[in-house]
Amino acid sequence: MVSLHRTTKIALMVITDLIALPFCFLIAMLLRGGDLKLASHFGPASYILVAVVTIAAFSVSDLYRAVIRFIDQRLLSATGIALGIAISGAYAVTFSIKEENFPRSALAIYWFIVFSYVIASRIGVRTVLRNGHAGQRVAIEVVAIYGAGDAGARLAQAMRNSEEYRPVCFFDDKHALNDRNIGGLRVFNTDRLPEIVDAMCIRSIVIALPSVSPERLRDIMQRLAQAGISTKILSRLVDLADDKATPRDSIRDLKFEDLLGRPPVPPRVDLFARCVSGKAVLVTGAGGSIGAELCRQIATLGPRRLHLLDHSEFALYTIRQELAARFPDLGVDAHLGSVCNADLVERILRAGPIDTIYHAAAYKHVPLVETNIVEGLRNNVLGAQVIAAQAARHGVETCVLISSDKAVRPTNVMGASKRIAELIFQAAAVRHGPGNGMNTTFCMVRFGNVLGSSGSVIPLFQRQIARGGPLTITHPDVSRYFMLIPEAAQLVIQAGAMAKGGDVFVLDMGEPVRIVDLARTLIALSGLTEKTLQNPGGDIEIRYVGLFPGEKLHEELLTDGVVFPSEHPRIMRMKENALRPGVLDTFVTCLMMACETHERTMIEAMVKTIVTEYSPSRPIVEPAAAPVAAAATTTAATAPLAAPQQRLGLIKKFVPFRI
Repeated sequence: MVSLHRTTKIALMVITDLIALPFCFLIAMLLRGGDLKLASHFGPASYILVAVVTIAAFSVSDLYRAVIRFIDQRLLSATGIALGIAISGAYAVTFSIKEENFPRSALAIYWFIVFSYVIASRIGVRTVLRNGHAGQRVAIEVVAIYGAGDAGARLAQAMRNSEEYRPVCFFDDKHALNDRNIGGLRVFNTDRLPEIVDAMCIRSIVIALPSVSPERLRDIMQRLAQAGISTKILSRLVDLADDKATPRDSIRDLKFEDLLGRPPVPPRVDLFARCVSGKAVLVTGAGGSIGAELCRQIATLGPRRLHLLDHSEFALYTIRQELAARFPDLGVDAHLGSVCNADLVERILRAGPIDTIYHAAAYKHVPLVETNIVEGLRNNVLGAQVIAAQAARHGVETCVLISSDKAVRPTNVMGASKRIAELIFQAAAVRHGPGNGMNTTFCMVRFGNVLGSSGSVIPLFQRQIARGGPLTITHPDVSRYFMLIPEAAQLVIQAGAMAKGGDVFVLDMGEPVRIVDLARTLIALSGLTEKTLQNPGGDIEIRYVGLFPGEKLHEELLTDGVVFPSEHPRIMRMKENALRPGVLDTFVTCLMMACETHERTMIEAMVKTIVTEYSPSRPIVEPAAAPVAAAATTTAATAPLAAPQQRLGLIKKFVPFRI
């Protein structure tokens, strides 16, 4: 019966009612008259007319469109009301035509009989269908529903017929609902959540709060984390008019965006395609998490040609194959090599021509860069310098640098290198921007932590959970701003469209998230419990390992620069203080020379000279103020890098410390 076509089911219900309803009216007449005399006074046409009017009332109340397996009290009440209105209308008609022989009180009796028939027939069929369907179930997951509102009640009805789920209770924060019964399920206050979960052997909880705010959702997830139970979420209401709908269609696992504590920021369509559609675009670091997502979103906007540059053969191959499969008509050129190779970058731009560059190539892992400062500085600083110089030389229209929140008052070399890269792009904007009669617009985008990117805490925690723990966190109070990979890519693309030259763009990412809260939520989403002193039998331990060298407890997004609104309401635009281009050239040259010595103290001192707000975790000799004359600038910029003594002597002119 369940597998029959919907139209066939409706036809069967109408035919059954058409047969049963005349008998209901006959019983009403017998009860009214006491014998067959009154009932036989009216011919068959009268009984058929009453049945037709009743069926019309059923149709108005949507009784025939309802799925019998999910029929509920609300629908039966609507049917009773519609039937009452129809009978009242019939009573008025008989009164107006002054039909004295018709027993009007029989109509009231008929209402009770028909309503009893509807309840008995529909509930009876529902019970038979549910019991027959339940016999085919193999493995059913015992679940609770968080939220005893309309959405939760409808979900519980759908679950009762599911082959996967068996709802046993509701949880709700409202004390007024405590110990109430909704749809046959008891409602418990969330204060009793751990107790009830254990008592009823509940395996997972489905959050049925479709209109809940992201902040509230994150609080709920953290509360459920304490109970150590797997959590899912109702993504959309089950359409009960569709008997093919199942809870699986509406329940999903929690995603990265649910952990943000804020709704994702949507892009503005008019900004999105301005620097991409019909243009030749170069993405450096195209094989990385951000670079690859940039390529995917750029490919959807109809670029004339897309150039990929990455020094990782496997990463470049992977994104190239993905784009070829998804966008077979898009012209893609994959270039293998380092962004620090000025000759390679020049060949790419000369062969283009390139209209837009998104510079995503960088080393970003703080601990790795902190222990490999020479390569980190060369890649991040020299790469930015090469891209900026070549973009200006070849007339690229827009050049966007992807920076980091760690560039704000940096305490590590990675953050300082990104701040130097920002200074390089700011200097390029002064030299080669539209305000100087040139046609290249340089801008920067400052990211928070990107959920799901390589090196972010989410993949790390997932691997640690898969191994059975522990989850390693540097400090219980450490917090970070988070954004999604698509948000990051969309921010980069929109920034280029809004840039005026030398701008720094920052996404409004809401409030920072504590890493320990993120860890506990992920443990709960995995259906596990945290192992603590109070719960020694838990599954996963959270272990604090201490802050890494150069790591901050709390990151920042804004410096002391001036903040302006942008064309997007959730993206901020800043103008920050910058070094004079000639001075910066000298300092960068000296920094690269210091890297040749591999002397950490000298390198950090030079970094401190460029980024005065840099505060490394280990003390260094503070460099004195370095007046730079034009002649000295020329000397530094053209000095040979071959002789170590010459390098040291030249650096000491600008960074006078003891060697």
